[in-house]
Amino acid sequence: MYLLYYNFNHYFRIPAFYLLKINCKTVSERLRRFQRTILSSQKVTSARSSLSLQTFQGTRCGVCIEFLNRFYNSLIARGVTFSLDTIEKELIDFCLDAKGKENRLCYYLGAAKDAATKILSEVTRPMSVHVPVGKICEKLKKMDSQICELKYEKQLDLASVDLGKMRVAELKRILNSWGEECRACAEKTDYVNLIKELTPKYAARRPRSDL
Repeated sequence: MYLLYYNFNHYFRIPAFYLLKINCKTVSERLRRFQRTILSSQKVTSARSSLSLQTFQGTRCGVCIEFLNRFYNSLIARGVTFSLDTIEKELIDFCLDAKGKENRLCYYLGAAKDAATKILSEVTRPMSVHVPVGKICEKLKKMDSQICELKYEKQLDLASVDLGKMRVAELKRILNSWGEECRACAEKTDYVNLIKELTPKYAARRPRSDL
């Protein structure tokens, strides 16, 4: 069986099996090119996410971008499947350890147990196709302006700050930002001593205070 093959303004009489062989090779090569494009796109997206963090940190949407960027990178590092259900489950689990402003972000997104609303799909859907977290947070801002009003107030350098000159309320907030509580503390010195004791444990995480 022969088929007419048109190319360069001419018709050629070619065996059907030979043309089929050419088409199979073409499809296979296009598939390999598509796979390489997807892998390259994921690498570029990951780099864009890191750039977004540097660009927005300390500004509007700073908490949203940093938190979701850290979450996204954790999924990449563990090779998690980027399906909607998986991302939602992972985000809810990720929010269990969230403190301070990040815990409030989880509340707004609907990832906290006591959340009044739930807009997790506005995170999971774009993240499943590797949309940069900066873009995700910008869209979330249009849905709930409170999300981008969350800011990290300042970062304390506990190695240089004089804890003894701080108020008890400020010392308590430092402990709260770590998820710690001093139930046996009766005096200010008790809080100071506990913070000094716990500082090596949390210093590596470079926690942000909500002071």
